[in-house]
Amino acid sequence: MRIPQKAAAMGLTAVAVTAGALVFATPAQAALYGGQCGSGYNLVGVADFPDLRGTTYLTYNASTGKNCVVTIREKPGAAAPMEAWLRKSGTTTWVKDVGNYTTYAGPVYVSAAGSCVDWKGTIGTATVSRNGTNCG
Repeated sequence: MRIPQKAAAMGLTAVAVTAGALVFATPAQAALYGGQCGSGYNLVGVADFPDLRGTTYLTYNASTGKNCVVTIREKPGAAAPMEAWLRKSGTTTWVKDVGNYTTYAGPVYVSAAGSCVDWKGTIGTATVSRNGTNCG
């Protein structure tokens, strides 16, 4: 599916892809992401924690073919367990950032042009994940 990459190439930063469906991120979801992955990365996936403790973001850089994941807390505070995980779908090797952080975990990067990615994030004991997204 090429829609996510085309959307990223057009500079649409409020696009999210979940389970292959094109979805638009709300302004509140997009507001937490502050460019932690670097320049050229556009938002293509959003996974909110159900208790509003934060969001895990998937971004994509069309010029490099790299995906990036970062998990961001809604309300930074004392250091807490946080994780950001990313892998090319169909592989067993995760790129991850795991630790105790006050604001965010990640960024972590994977080259996956032409492939789907699996990604997840953890804040405290809560985990959100998406599989087989941003394909193409």
